[in-house]
Amino acid sequence: MSETHAQTEPSKIDWVLFLSLLPILGAGLITMNSFTEDTPFASRQFIWICISVLIFFVFSFIDFRFLRRTNVLVVLFSGTVILLLTLFTVGSVVKGAQSWFYFGSVAFQPSDPAKLVLVAMLAKYFSRRHVEIAHIRHILISGLYAFVLFVLILVQPDFGSAIIIFLIWLGMVLVSGISKKHLAAVFFIGLISFAALWSFGFEEYQKQRIVTFLNPLTDIRGAGYNVYQSTVAIGSGQELGKGVGQGTQSRLKFLPEYETDFIFAAFAEEWGFAGVILLFILWGIFIWRILLNALYGATNFEILFGVGLAIYFMSHFAVNVGMNIGLLPVTGLVLPFMSYGGSHLLTEFAGLGILMGMRRYKRAAHKEHIKNEFLGY
Repeated sequence: MSETHAQTEPSKIDWVLFLSLLPILGAGLITMNSFTEDTPFASRQFIWICISVLIFFVFSFIDFRFLRRTNVLVVLFSGTVILLLTLFTVGSVVKGAQSWFYFGSVAFQPSDPAKLVLVAMLAKYFSRRHVEIAHIRHILISGLYAFVLFVLILVQPDFGSAIIIFLIWLGMVLVSGISKKHLAAVFFIGLISFAALWSFGFEEYQKQRIVTFLNPLTDIRGAGYNVYQSTVAIGSGQELGKGVGQGTQSRLKFLPEYETDFIFAAFAEEWGFAGVILLFILWGIFIWRILLNALYGATNFEILFGVGLAIYFMSHFAVNVGMNIGLLPVTGLVLPFMSYGGSHLLTEFAGLGILMGMRRYKRAAHKEHIKNEFLGY
């Protein structure tokens, strides 16, 4: 695709997207501050938000067309793999997972930027092969990129981030136009392999661990304790919530990991069903704006990057909320923009900053023309 179809302009922020994030960030800070009077989570989170927003604006002024170059993405992907491998020698173990580098009091989790690198890598791969995308080899080759990161993250073990890696690959495969028959065949082989392992490979205690993992509420005094307390907190919020600072499950420490994994449950307890609906609306606006920006991408790479970024955020949101309400296994996954942590905030705003940078040379063509070209009509 010729770059003459693109228009270059000064950095232009999508203010609807940015402003939709402010209440979400505020909800996280308010909820965190309401039950952490004796800890500095909220104040530290505010600092991370300020740094992350600064990165967002800085990135919005950068021309990211250099990301289309294969050698640049190969360096980024290779560097990510090296970082993940380095964890096993100098990484710190936190709650049983060797997933962090510690620099004094500052921690960094390489699996966060790895997700963004995978989005860019797959956007590049599929943007160059959209005409011949029906070949099954593209499922296998693109899957290999994701599989390398998936395995390195899974063995830390960080099952939540590994799941996001898989969902990013699956989502981008589906939107790229790959043959659904070939994809179904790959999944069918995977199901047969798992069934064979279940019948002939796993011991009884291993089966029980898998069952408990998939349905934690079968063991509410053990593996299911966190989910049980989370569902109690959400249910006790009822229609309008208990009020800021009045969430008993979180304030009395019945709800674990209330500043990270289960902050959605703490928020729902204090703000109730009405607050949750408002949060979902804000998230809907946020995802809609990402997809709208993607639609006007200058080339297929920018379009696929934007779509991949939306998949990344939707996957995080869906898995975390599903985990909080007991529909999905507990994976230790944070809720973007609300959960405490610097690594994920920096990654999230960096990804959005790249998307804003791509707006500098967005396509001026009508959206139907872009859609038809992308789909090969």
